[in-house]
Amino acid sequence: MRRHLFTLILATASVPALAQGVPAGSGVEPSTVANSQARSIVFATRPADDGVLVILMRDANLPNGVLGSAAEASVKAAIANARFDGRDVSELTLRGIGRHARIELVGLGSEGDAADRLRRAGGRVAQNLRNEAQPVSIVGAASDEAASVALGFSLGQYRFDRYKTVGKSAPSTQPATIVVADVRSAEAEWKSRGAALAEGVTLTRDLSTEPANVIYPESFVARVREAFAGVSGVRIEVLDEAAMRRLGMGTLAGVGQGSRRPPRLMLVEYRGGSGAPIALVGKGITFDSGGISIKDGAGMWEMKSDMAGAAAVMGAVVALSKSRANVNVMAVAALAENMPGGNAQRPGDVVRTYSGKTIEVINTDAEGRLVLADANEYVIANHKPAALVNIATLTGAVSLALGYEYAGLFARDDAMAAQMTAAGKAVGEEVWRLPLHPNHARTMGSEIADIKNSAEGGKPGASLGATFIGYFVDPSTPWAHLDIAGVNWADSSDDMTPKGASGWGVRILDEFVRNWKR
Repeated sequence: MRRHLFTLILATASVPALAQGVPAGSGVEPSTVANSQARSIVFATRPADDGVLVILMRDANLPNGVLGSAAEASVKAAIANARFDGRDVSELTLRGIGRHARIELVGLGSEGDAADRLRRAGGRVAQNLRNEAQPVSIVGAASDEAASVALGFSLGQYRFDRYKTVGKSAPSTQPATIVVADVRSAEAEWKSRGAALAEGVTLTRDLSTEPANVIYPESFVARVREAFAGVSGVRIEVLDEAAMRRLGMGTLAGVGQGSRRPPRLMLVEYRGGSGAPIALVGKGITFDSGGISIKDGAGMWEMKSDMAGAAAVMGAVVALSKSRANVNVMAVAALAENMPGGNAQRPGDVVRTYSGKTIEVINTDAEGRLVLADANEYVIANHKPAALVNIATLTGAVSLALGYEYAGLFARDDAMAAQMTAAGKAVGEEVWRLPLHPNHARTMGSEIADIKNSAEGGKPGASLGATFIGYFVDPSTPWAHLDIAGVNWADSSDDMTPKGASGWGVRILDEFVRNWKR
């Protein structure tokens, strides 16, 4: 009897705290409402007679036939008096002219990429008119330019206000009408790609903005399942903690072992083409306290968005699948919460990956690379992708090097780097290639394991992190890594990104996958 009791005590001691019936969190949802409804985007051959009229200007000359003669004369006089020349980012607001409550002149300029200028102008319009109650008409774009304006407007009008309860005023849901000569072609172009792309970015921003008591590994999975509900050609696979342990995935399970929110590995495959899929593998740390190597308190709240890489890959596949792109692609989210619980892994622990490789954990705050190690190996072994892209809010070092203007790009071959760079330029999510050097691999060597997850005092932090991740990608697999720690969160608004989660990565990954060549 005493022997059986001893066995029972040992078995009970090995059960994680969550399995003992104590719920994680308060159990009270902070909100039961959605974010405010956005303006719908429609296309028409003429603007509304009233409301807000936006005129996209390439120089100081008004487009023909936009205004009646009296109003046109007044606007021309205002342009002359203000010396408005239509340069990029120039703006002029006029009121009390004709029947329009407001006339907004927005400069497009003539230099640089035209699609980018149109997107940014659309985003600025949306943010300028954020609190306008009137319907909006936008003129000055050609039929084949309207989708770019629509995308910019959609991204610029984003807001996350579901938790506001005091003094909240609902934004206008009056439509934004883009005036073009050929409504059918503009509408078709928008619906064929732009609308789905905007939906993907919105999903990514929502996931990244939600607090960690709302989005954690299990609820991330549930939210993404909802986003793909009814989409044809999509298959979803989810591994829970028990499956990870059976498969020997010690790095993903290890990062999550200090939390009462168990980890998950989520794979969403969309098959719209032929051949092996391109795998997009994102870091999904739903909250990063640093674990035992705990972070400073200042700014720790922002670690709710340490899953922005995982959110971005899901948003990209939403865009590709809902636009019926002719591609095969797989989004992979390596999901865990990194907490300093009584069962948390410690600095100095050794963990084993899916393939059997061993890692000495020097710093538990270098956890994103750990979850990506198991995710990369599992995807390569079981799905044999044509190429693999990692995306992660990985290092503070990359933001020190590149700021908010660029994400860090790492790749083992020039062709992969060139394709990713071209994709970024095309959509306005630019990257800057950083080095991978043999010395980085030597720096990451461990005396007791195959590799260590961090190098104390290691200066090229972004490159060392990328080197570690690449160690778990078969050299025969084309591979790139995007470190988005500097671009995933906007401390102030820019043209298409209101302050907050940027949704960075959806557009570059969408573009890269559509144009991928081996």
